Amino acid sequence: MAIVFSRRGTAASCLMRILILSQVYHPDVVSVAQHVTDLGSALASRGHDVTVVSARNGYDDPRRRFSKAELHRGVRIVRVASTRFGKGAKWKRAADFGSFIASTCVRLITQPRPDVVIALTVPPLISFVGACFARWRACNMAYWVMDLNPDQAIAAGWLRENSLAERILRKMLCFSLRRATKVVVLDRFMRDRVMARGVTEEQVEVIASWSQSNEVRYDPAGRDAFRKMHGFQDRFVVMYSGNHSPCHPLQTVLDAALQLAAVTRFVFCFVGGGSEFARVRQFATDNQLSNIVCLPYQPLDRLSWSLSAADLHLVVMGNPFVGTIHPCKVYNIMTLGIPFAYIGPETSHIADILAKLSASSLCRRVAHGDVKGLVDHIESVAQAGGKADRTELTTLAAQFSYGALMPRMLRCVEECMPLKSR
Repeated sequence: MAIVFSRRGTAASCLMRILILSQVYHPDVVSVAQHVTDLGSALASRGHDVTVVSARNGYDDPRRRFSKAELHRGVRIVRVASTRFGKGAKWKRAADFGSFIASTCVRLITQPRPDVVIALTVPPLISFVGACFARWRACNMAYWVMDLNPDQAIAAGWLRENSLAERILRKMLCFSLRRATKVVVLDRFMRDRVMARGVTEEQVEVIASWSQSNEVRYDPAGRDAFRKMHGFQDRFVVMYSGNHSPCHPLQTVLDAALQLAAVTRFVFCFVGGGSEFARVRQFATDNQLSNIVCLPYQPLDRLSWSLSAADLHLVVMGNPFVGTIHPCKVYNIMTLGIPFAYIGPETSHIADILAKLSASSLCRRVAHGDVKGLVDHIESVAQAGGKADRTELTTLAAQFSYGALMPRMLRCVEECMPLKSR
């Protein structure tokens, strides 16, 4: 195999044949799709032969259909069929996940042997498929843990602890973790959970999911255009942008919107999708709230517009989900220098970030159920004119940027190259 050389002329790594297993990839716009697309493109730019197996249907909108095969930024994308029931019920989601996994298994039968398999966590069992394939084809595996199941399912109440299904899923997770050459987790809490399952310190790498700093930046013109487009010109915009799921309980936010309904200055903008998105709309309808606006996921080239339009962002994580999910949206928010309210547990990765920020950042944690605390924070940020210490936020955000974290991710994957091929 050929050698990739660094700018200093030293051997950086051997070229590899890399297979990525992820239900979501370009042009899907959900967070996991954006991050795995970044990684695939960066690996291809270094000369690696990269193939992605993903789904033909959009993740949030299964009515969207993508081409069966595509070459994107040097990465071959192979898309397999699956059912398109959507997220309306648990059985529908399970059917979509199961059919994608089945189609992926069929596709892998004829897949050339890679040097490294990179398995993600969408859908949850794809890592087990990747681990079995890596064992069958005698290749190494990198397991990129974006969320941790069955822990997340138990915390959400979808799965009963110590049930037969939970025990089976736990064994499948442990097999995937122990089979992996490298396990990439997003924060120290997730690291502790995987190490409790037998992962060694040498295996695990803590690399946060970076901000989209190449595409997302504070855009004053885009801010004005987005606010004008949706009638927000003279209003204080409180925004929740991203996945709406039971892992991110929004009741405290909805109750705050209800309490501020008579104050026309404030508007609550919910951007994204997910199983709880319809519940937000229903809450607004049931309570006749004109201060709630729901918008779909924004394309990546317009993301700066929508995120810049907020005066206060919301980052939400349910109390039981520490170490099972990671609210990566906070990195884009800090990159923009916009204050945020974190609604979630006191001990968590976001709380670690808040501990590094001063009061001038106008960022604060609010406990779930503390509607008054959230309303007070919204009003205090509005009174301050939303003028946070942008330098403090953007300086901290730089630690979680694409430029800071992608080199570490590339090094981690390239360390998975089998020794005999180096």
